[in-house]
Amino acid sequence: MQNQTAAVIVAAGASARMGGIPKLFVPLAGKEAVVHTLIAFENAQSVSRVYVVCRAADMRRLDSLREKYCLDKICALISGGATRQQSVQNGVEQLDKAITHVAIHDGARPLITPELIDQTVENAYRYGASAPGVPVKDTIKVVAGAFIQETPDRNSLVAIQTPQVFAKELYMQALLTAQKSGRDYTDDCKLVEALGARVFVTPGTYENLKLTTPEDIAIAESLLFKRNKEKEGEKHADRARV
Repeated sequence: MQNQTAAVIVAAGASARMGGIPKLFVPLAGKEAVVHTLIAFENAQSVSRVYVVCRAADMRRLDSLREKYCLDKICALISGGATRQQSVQNGVEQLDKAITHVAIHDGARPLITPELIDQTVENAYRYGASAPGVPVKDTIKVVAGAFIQETPDRNSLVAIQTPQVFAKELYMQALLTAQKSGRDYTDDCKLVEALGARVFVTPGTYENLKLTTPEDIAIAESLLFKRNKEKEGEKHADRARV
């Protein structure tokens, strides 16, 4: 697989459901949440460049983190737009001409792994578009006026995560179509689905959660500590074998 994929990290949200906590900079296992996200893309073999879309007020801090953690793939910090779609567009418009695919990822998903990134990118090269997803655990209801209207078959439902990866030309065409129709989407897969394009679902992991509420912070930190402990155990095992 050619390394012509760039990542657009969407980090321009207002953290409205976090009680005023800036979720990107919340400390998790000794590092800011967004740093875990950026390190994963730094270590992903399939991604050659990283563009971070953020609030203007956060640029200086993110630039400092880029230097502190040697995040060499970051080539631009870009101001976000009024909506998620506009923020992603701001990032995609800055991509180098040589880039053929774009991986769009929520900055507030700090438990993404390089392996899942690479697998999703590989599937996007094969199918044109791909995103990780996991089967839903709970029964989902369609509700109107506080009353249940419908119960979709859970076996046909998946929770879609990020990175959502697309052939760049496909995504740019989808953006143009959305603009002409006056549509503004909060999900990038939906943007290309509106063109009639199919998106392949890469098997995801439940650990790839998004920091949305304060409770998510405690869960994410616990998972990161567990992951770090497992890595230390593997290192000790390797030393013992030597």
